[in-house]
Amino acid sequence: MPTIREIAKKLQISPSTVSRALHNHHSIGLRTKMKVQELAKKLQYEPNQNAIFFKQRRTFSVGVILPNLSESFFSSAISGIEDFAIANHYRVLFGQSHDDAIREAQILETMKNFRVDGILVSISKSTMNYDHFKSLKKYNIPIVFFDRIPAMSKINSVACDLEAGIKQAVCFLSQKKHEHIALINGPEMLPASRERLKGFKNALKEHQIKLHSDLIVSTDLSQESNYRAMQQLLSLKSRPTAVIAFNDYVALDAIQYAKKMKLKINKDIVFVSFANLPLSAYIESTPLASIEQFPYEQGKAAMEILVKLIEEGKAHSLESRTSRIIMQPKLEVRD
Repeated sequence: MPTIREIAKKLQISPSTVSRALHNHHSIGLRTKMKVQELAKKLQYEPNQNAIFFKQRRTFSVGVILPNLSESFFSSAISGIEDFAIANHYRVLFGQSHDDAIREAQILETMKNFRVDGILVSISKSTMNYDHFKSLKKYNIPIVFFDRIPAMSKINSVACDLEAGIKQAVCFLSQKKHEHIALINGPEMLPASRERLKGFKNALKEHQIKLHSDLIVSTDLSQESNYRAMQQLLSLKSRPTAVIAFNDYVALDAIQYAKKMKLKINKDIVFVSFANLPLSAYIESTPLASIEQFPYEQGKAAMEILVKLIEEGKAHSLESRTSRIIMQPKLEVRD
């Protein structure tokens, strides 16, 4: 690739003059500007982005770490992230943790070494130690969490109000006269699971529905674990008439198991879930309702916060006034 020095040598002028001419600096005469720009065009000169980034102490790139890109929720979130990033002249680097805390920390380290200007994260289901996130402070790299938020204070985050969402689900089922409602929750260590459980218990109390502890089960979100959770519920002497699932994927696995047990879906047993997958519109047996968590909007809002932190150059000086956006969910009832 041709360089500024080569152009300068051919025209017998200084590299600094070439640089200013290429940027239409007022101190360079019109004739010199035209000569420089014509030769640059002829040689197919392109600016050295690394040199520009080095001078500006920024790479105009951000890292995004997600549990799994194949999930519809995160695919939609990525669209929101990219749309805002591109509109603001940032490039996006993606990494999948596959719900592995060690892999998550490794990706974070790689992105740090690539000198990203900031990082967006939706934590893995096995993340319990947050030291790898806290370590970014000394490098002045801002971080924004979305959807799956760690149990940390003074962080920037965007999430949906899961407690409000599960209350909507219980209210919906209560209106349909269900009093034996089960919850298939996510991994117990995941903050999002604790939020769902809290909302579930409070909602049952509000609707004067008796809490049965054996109707609350957990899954690690794998298909096998989802099957076991549903098997556990259906083996009870007093089976649930309705099930609220951690998300649509968990619900679909639970539905598949229930069908194997010869149960008619949304007649013998009703399902309500989270995420509101578009794919569900093309599946015969789906949850009767699902909580919309607005992934596109979450991703876009998280990226907007991150860009603001980067532009202000205040990765951690905003700790006393962190941005925490809580989006309101919406129960979508399906035909």
